[in-house]
Amino acid sequence: MAVLKYKEAEVQHPAEGIERRLVHLEKMLTAVLDFSNGPQTEPDPMHAHPHEQTSYIAEGEVLFFMEGEETQHLKPGDMFYVPSNKKHCIQLLTKTARLVDSFSPVREDFLK
Repeated sequence: MAVLKYKEAEVQHPAEGIERRLVHLEKMLTAVLDFSNGPQTEPDPMHAHPHEQTSYIAEGEVLFFMEGEETQHLKPGDMFYVPSNKKHCIQLLTKTARLVDSFSPVREDFLK
């Protein structure tokens, strides 16, 4: 079936205060992340992965950090991208937030 309804999607809990729902094909993956652990006084630890990533801020506000780039305050409707192996992270500015992340290739580590 080509449809996955939000309320029927399997919920993963990668960390306290985060719910993740996935949809994927062979070469791309989209993750809906619902955060309820904000606001944060510090950013999450910087991390990198070999996947290209795009993100859409659906709800809430975040600070986006990426090595070599100026920190950005992002609001609903804003987007960012992360090239392969570039260190990056976010900091929640609101109590809740929803990000829609897409990855290529598929994040196999998310499927385990």
